[in-house]
Amino acid sequence: MTENEITLALIQSLKDGRTQDFQHILDELQPYDVAVQYRHLPEKHRERFLLHLTVRQLTALMQELHQNDQVRLLERMPIDQSTQVLDLMDNDDLVSLLSDLEPTMIEELLSRMDSEESSYIQKIMSYPPETAGRIMNNRYVWIPRHYTIREAIDKIRDFAEIAEYLNYLYVVDGDKKLLGVVSYKDLILGELDEQIDDVMYTRVVKVDALTDQEEAANIIGRYDFITLPVVDTENRLLGIVTVDDVIDVVLQEANEDIEKLSASGKSIDFETPPFVAAYRRLPWLILLLFIGLISGGIISRFENTLQTVVALTFFIPMIAGMTGNTGTQSLAVVVRGLVGQKPDKKATIKLILRELSVGIIIGVTCASLIMLIAYIWQGSIVLGLVVGSSLLLTLIIGTLAGTIIPLLLHRLKIDPAVASGPLITTINDIFSLLIYFGLASLFISRLM
Repeated sequence: MTENEITLALIQSLKDGRTQDFQHILDELQPYDVAVQYRHLPEKHRERFLLHLTVRQLTALMQELHQNDQVRLLERMPIDQSTQVLDLMDNDDLVSLLSDLEPTMIEELLSRMDSEESSYIQKIMSYPPETAGRIMNNRYVWIPRHYTIREAIDKIRDFAEIAEYLNYLYVVDGDKKLLGVVSYKDLILGELDEQIDDVMYTRVVKVDALTDQEEAANIIGRYDFITLPVVDTENRLLGIVTVDDVIDVVLQEANEDIEKLSASGKSIDFETPPFVAAYRRLPWLILLLFIGLISGGIISRFENTLQTVVALTFFIPMIAGMTGNTGTQSLAVVVRGLVGQKPDKKATIKLILRELSVGIIIGVTCASLIMLIAYIWQGSIVLGLVVGSSLLLTLIIGTLAGTIIPLLLHRLKIDPAVASGPLITTINDIFSLLIYFGLASLFISRLM
């Protein structure tokens, strides 16, 4: 069935009061698809749709909606039902919901919840944004080291509905200090009367609660983990970061880098109002506008050269555009490469030399082509040499600028993505025009 057919079937079952048919359709859908159906439903059918959902279905729906829709959904629910939903929500999703709300509303929602869950949420929210502590949850199973495999399996059965993932069990002592980890596979392959102490791994890969979320994501990717334990400074187990949280982190970090690379500022999506989107883009664009005036000043300074050899004007957009393009390409390569890597001095030099070689190869190839075009068009070998040499030099400079600037910012502990594409393009425009008109002025007598 298509999405529209599913929507029509849901509406018809609601109209006819066929609850079993309604539930049968929902049972075949993933939580994301249920959220899609909810958003597609006409407003008059949404109330009835929600009335037919179980608490767990409502919770799954909540976790797939955007924050504004989540708040509106909470307002639609009776207080006792919304309390159950808040208690069942994954901690990290609930923290994400609460983070941007007004303090009074946060306090009201937390007061409705189970006291233990509420305390844990407040603890998570006490950690700085974009840290492992901020995205962890307490939906995991822990066991003492003296347990047998049989006891561990029994505990898994007891907490199967609560735990988000059962791939790993974490072994702790009486003070909740992390001693080891045992996988579900180890439990299946072991003897039922065998002790956990004999099968657990004591070398546990873990992160501190204040570890940057991007570093936690890199560790999960590096080791192909499903979950990653989070501990405090005394090695007490605080929670876990799960692979689905990591996917959210990767997407978030990628979006941030794209926003900075494109100089679009804070997050702008399909729902952002025009004035807000313009306000967030304007600061960078105004800065680049004034920097761009320098390019205009360079052209006006060489006005006599342009009047003498009008053909030079034809190649200005190509020279400036190609330089900006290569700089932006190198910037993208470096920013992407720096994700999860901390290059040392040797690796940095190797990268710069590699990009220098790339710039020379690209420059020689493009310069040769443009020299031939200029000669065929104007019949002037000198014009071809001026344009070709300018393009060669500017492409090398553009490639190096796109490489060195983000590396320098990374060395200074500044996010390299702030070396935005438009900024590098504008700077490269200035250098390319200076080189182009400088060479043209040197050979002006031969160009006439």
